[in-house]
Amino acid sequence: MNAKITGVGGYVPDYILNNEELSRMVDTNDEWIMSHVGIKERHILKGEGQGSSVMGAKAIEQLLQKTNTKPEEINLVICSTTTPDYLFPSCASMCAEKNGIKNAYCFDISAACCGFMVALETASNFVKSGQYKKVIVVAAEKMSSITNYEDRTTCPLFGDGAAAVLIEPDNEEGLGWQNAIFHNDGVGQPMLFMPAGGSAYPSTIETVNNKQNFLFQKGPNVYKFAVTNMAQIAVDIMEKNNLTADDVQWFIPHQANLRIIDAAASRTGIPMEKVVINIEKYGNTSSATIALCLWEWEKKLKKGDNIILASFGAGFIWGAAYLKWAY
Repeated sequence: MNAKITGVGGYVPDYILNNEELSRMVDTNDEWIMSHVGIKERHILKGEGQGSSVMGAKAIEQLLQKTNTKPEEINLVICSTTTPDYLFPSCASMCAEKNGIKNAYCFDISAACCGFMVALETASNFVKSGQYKKVIVVAAEKMSSITNYEDRTTCPLFGDGAAAVLIEPDNEEGLGWQNAIFHNDGVGQPMLFMPAGGSAYPSTIETVNNKQNFLFQKGPNVYKFAVTNMAQIAVDIMEKNNLTADDVQWFIPHQANLRIIDAAASRTGIPMEKVVINIEKYGNTSSATIALCLWEWEKKLKKGDNIILASFGAGFIWGAAYLKWAY
């Protein structure tokens, strides 16, 4: 028995922060941003008290409507997020509550930009075990909440958004989630993290004044690791499943940097017309990028399509997966 995706829902906030507006906030410009990372605009969630669960709940609401699924049918909700509303309770439980989901076990997964794929692997194993029949995986990220809009090296990169998928059993056709590969290397911890706000360095007046409650990144180091490892693991998952570039209908990489995407596609031999890219209008939404790609490309995906996913994130963690589209 496999676990397959049977529906996709998504949500991005209405407010769009484009490069022109951003260039009035920090010393940057459209040409530099486009040439270095390929981002033209990003959606930003505005409003006091508006957290990731607001977007995640809207994505789930759309998913339930599109799949004609009742809230009481859902057995499990897994939320992938780096930016939960609170340290506790879980963002998953808040997304579920907002949709009247009362019969589900809910928890969050924190695996940086790989979170959606890790959550899919987790959900598929729950379904394959027979324990749950209808599982929602939602990726919800308010990256603007941890972005320093005085730092020209990081503030052009990130946006907000959420997308959710419904996972159900596939008993006969062999469709759905096939397998995945994940790796970790703790050497990446000081290269991409938020210095304060956790238990090691709780938030204080000093940490806030020193802007330590924002994301910190050593860009060149992260870029070097990401280019090498995301490209290689995409090749590894293809080799594991005896797939050539001709066998793959779609390659969906994490949307962090257009140059990284180009390098990964080149390494796999998959032509760019098969590579799903939406970074120009959404930016890097961390674990939500691949989920948003599925949401936006849903109508182009055909039953039986071979799809390769690949991502790289803080930690470092990187992974790739192979799935066969189920509808």
